[in-house]
Amino acid sequence: MKVLKIITLWLVAVATFGGCSGARSGSKADFELLQRELREGDLLFRRGIGVLGRAVVATDDEGRFSHVGIAVKVDNVWHVVHAVPDEPDFEGDFDRVKCEPIERFYDEFRAGNGAVYRPNVSNETIAEAVRNALRLSAEQRPFDHDYDLGDTTALYCTELVEYVFGLGGVSMSEGRQTHVNFPSMTGDYIMPSDLTKNNKLNPIYSF
Repeated sequence: MKVLKIITLWLVAVATFGGCSGARSGSKADFELLQRELREGDLLFRRGIGVLGRAVVATDDEGRFSHVGIAVKVDNVWHVVHAVPDEPDFEGDFDRVKCEPIERFYDEFRAGNGAVYRPNVSNETIAEAVRNALRLSAEQRPFDHDYDLGDTTALYCTELVEYVFGLGGVSMSEGRQTHVNFPSMTGDYIMPSDLTKNNKLNPIYSF
């Protein structure tokens, strides 16, 4: 199933973007600014430069971002908790929810551009979302290659955001989903734009 989905996404990306390379746009995150301005629970979006990132952008009706994570502070250092495929940390690593420094999340070879959105929700909801995001990272919850919103034993990136904020009583997608209809990948999925359309998410930074 995973192989079929990868092939499908690759074909979507090729059909949409042709033979363009994975060259960066020239944008780069200002990490000093982010260190000052970030708050826990902020949502960090990025537009990937690889084939899978471009395929997600192609299937999203706004097509701005391909991935999202949640800002957390670990030992006074900013990290991002996110569910990501095909970014192993070591040989034999598996696709999973992970917690890594913001510099790695916004590395120039992973992010063509990005933006930070701040949820306008209660401190209690933020604390619950952050706590559960860190818990899922520590558990190494697997990445959801079936993209099944009805099964939280594995999670994809936007599903992770929806799930942890939902545990705090808030739906970041507000029920929005995007219908995708391709061979081996047909269904309703939460895309990045299904989150950014939420009026409770305020953009505070972009690059």
